Amino acid sequence: MQPLFEFLLRQGDNALVLGHRTSEWCGTAPALEEDIALTNTALDLIGQTQLWLGYAAEVEGADRSANDLAYLRDVHDFRNLLMLEVPNEDFGRTLMRQFLFDAFQVPWLTALQTSADPRVAEIAAKSLKEATYHLDRSAETVIALGDGTADSNARMQATLDYLWPYVGEIFVDDDTDQTMADALIAPLPSSMRPVWAATIEETAKAACLSLPESDFAHHGGRSGVRHTEHLGHMLATMQVLQRSYPGAVW
Repeated sequence: MQPLFEFLLRQGDNALVLGHRTSEWCGTAPALEEDIALTNTALDLIGQTQLWLGYAAEVEGADRSANDLAYLRDVHDFRNLLMLEVPNEDFGRTLMRQFLFDAFQVPWLTALQTSADPRVAEIAAKSLKEATYHLDRSAETVIALGDGTADSNARMQATLDYLWPYVGEIFVDDDTDQTMADALIAPLPSSMRPVWAATIEETAKAACLSLPESDFAHHGGRSGVRHTEHLGHMLATMQVLQRSYPGAVW
């Protein structure tokens, strides 16, 4: 698989999987305002998916579209971060996961704006405005829930502890990352860790949350053994129409 195609799949799959997970709150969020906000966030992410996977399809040159890449690949072919496919469980986990990802995505997209690949730079610039808003909102909500009641604080601490082991995958560099860095298309993900950590620490302090003492671990995923249970269940829902009626248009 050519490195640029792999890189683009990672960006698109992250947005697609998180967008779909977030969309699961449509009509079921704890408050109308949150229902609308989460739905809008999901729509933003799916829009970004279209841009990344659309470019990936062009680079692949196999006569596939963004829709084909989203709906007609099997679970082992996805390249998203494992944290993004974990079931929502509750509102607190959804917002904490969003925040942990947003805190990476904003500096990441900021750096990609200067990519040597003009299309990557263009997509990053378009996506950054949305990601910046997502970070502002997710950070504010994490603070509100963490610095709320004793119960909400305990719940947010528990979900932070639960998600922490997944975070390490974000900063694992592999051969594809090195190739992108050498070509000046993207920086190494590991280079984003200091600015990400500063954002996490500042927000956790304001939210009265304690960061786990142990350094986060790498759970597997794109560079390791893929855990397919959560993603497999999600894809069964997301892909059911295309799988049931191949090539259907309306």
